[in-house]
Amino acid sequence: MPASQPRSEQIAALAKNPPEGDLYMLNLLKFRDRAVYEDGRETDLTGQQAYMIYGAAVQQIIEGFGGGLLFGGAANALVIGDGDLEWDWVGIMRYPSFEAFINMTQSEEYQKIHVHRDAGLEHQVLINCLDLPQSLSALQAATQ
Repeated sequence: MPASQPRSEQIAALAKNPPEGDLYMLNLLKFRDRAVYEDGRETDLTGQQAYMIYGAAVQQIIEGFGGGLLFGGAANALVIGDGDLEWDWVGIMRYPSFEAFINMTQSEEYQKIHVHRDAGLEHQVLINCLDLPQSLSALQAATQ
């Protein structure tokens, strides 16, 4: 199965230096051709269809924690770079804080739907991004 949960050292690194205020997560997603459920259930779902079951449910959960989807869409064409376009879907989620993100991922509601994420994804990358003011502040601090 793909890595669909952060490793403890990844969460520890984020927890050591969480952004102030809103937390933004860039999601790069590669879907399986066919959904594969860990419990072996039979399905005719594509990976994207399984993931979208998760996506619709998780969006409601995230909104309940005060966050939401800022952008989501199918990757269309590789414009700069070499090789093939690796990603099928790109999304940016906003959470009101690091704590809201952690509480959401540990919630019982989230744990119930995560099976569809695992079934649908071949590979993913999740990147925490600072907003513009925090990015400029970090850049300024690094150059002093």
